[in-house]
Amino acid sequence: MRRMALDHDVVARLKRVARQLKRPLERVVNDALRAGLPALEAPSPARQPFRTDGFDLGASVPESLDSIEDVLTYSEGSDHR
Repeated sequence: MRRMALDHDVVARLKRVARQLKRPLERVVNDALRAGLPALEAPSPARQPFRTDGFDLGASVPESLDSIEDVLTYSEGSDHR
């Protein structure tokens, strides 16, 4: 079996729990994995699609927002360069 490394914060929490429970670290690790694995194996709950409600903003003030030139001319004047 390939050797694995645990993140430092996980090791610190496991050691703290082992001290609190007065149990060997290996037992605490196995118990924690047994408790957590079912959550990883369970299928994810179905998520509702994210929806937003749209609303009419009215007509665009410049004739078209497709032309940056027209928008800049409208908002900053004809000498916007």
